[in-house]
Order: sequence, then C-alpha cells, then structure tokens
Amino acid sequence: MNSCLLLIDLQNDYFHGGNMALVGIEEAATNAQALLRKFRSLKLPIIQIQHISTRPGSTFFLPDTDGAAINQLVAPQDDEIIITKNYPNSFRDTSLLQKLKEKQVNNLVICGAMSHMCIDATTRAAFDFSFSCTVAEDACATRDLLFKGKTIPAADVHASFMAALSAPYATVTSTSIILQNTHK
Repeated sequence: MNSCLLLIDLQNDYFHGGNMALVGIEEAATNAQALLRKFRSLKLPIIQIQHISTRPGSTFFLPDTDGAAINQLVAPQDDEIIITKNYPNSFRDTSLLQKLKEKQVNNLVICGAMSHMCIDATTRAAFDFSFSCTVAEDACATRDLLFKGKTIPAADVHASFMAALSAPYATVTSTSIILQNTHK
C-alpha cells in the first residue's frame, strides 16, 4: 500500500500568538513532526496543505502574512509538495487528487487542523475518492465552539469529530501506533 502523509493547515495563525490559536496545537504539531520525520526517513510521499484566506472579512491565513506561513515545527523541505487551498476540503479546486494519482497513493495518513473543519472535510472527501485514510488523532487540534449560546470545549469538539470519522471514513488512531505500522 503506497502511503502519503498529508499535513493540513499547520500554519502560524493557529499557534500561540496567532490570530486563531487552537487548543493543544503545539502537542499536535509535535506529533505531526514525528510523523513527518518518519515519512522523510522512509522517503515516502509528503504533501503539505496551506490554507490562504480569500473570503472578504477573513481574519487569519491572510495572503503574504507570517500567520499564513507553515509553522517551523513542520516546515516543508525543498522537494516536498505544498498545495494551496481556499476551502476546508483540501481537494476542492486544488491539484491534490492529481498529485496523489501521479504518486500512485492509495493510503493517506492525515493530521493537522482544525479537527472539526479541514481534517473532517478532507478525510470525508478522500474516502469518497476511494482512499484508505488514517487520521492521527493526537496530531490534530481544534478550538472551543459556540452553539446556541453554549461553549463546546475543544476536547469535546475534537472527540466528537474523531468519533464521527472513525466509521467508515478512517482509522482514527495515535501517532505512536502509526509510527509503529509505517514502513516502506
């Protein structure tokens, strides 16, 4: 099975001091970094997804800002693919599907942010394109949400979306399990 690591939106605005800091992003990025090192060591495909906001009134991931830059913990190397997107679904209006087909990938290891938005949308789309998906749940992060005047804590948002993705869209597991099971 040809696997590819897909790192989604691990950009500075999601980190402490950014315009949309997420709960647990540093821990998630550290786990994503471990996955990145493993995939690099095995010379397996890696694709970074970078969101650039084009919507009027956007407050983060603005073009040509430090906040939109991929965080140094997972900074891409020169030979790694970076795909820019403008929507939560990393496949929408991008070359992602084409790049995956070119590399003959059939399995995606997915991590990044936000659990309830881009991780969810991209994983579901990947499943619809017949990819086998594994989500590194501890290499993903999100934020508190407000619904009907009630704050839903980030941990509950994250757990709910990981539970929803776990059947049938993806195998949802830990970084350590993925590292143990990833080989060329």
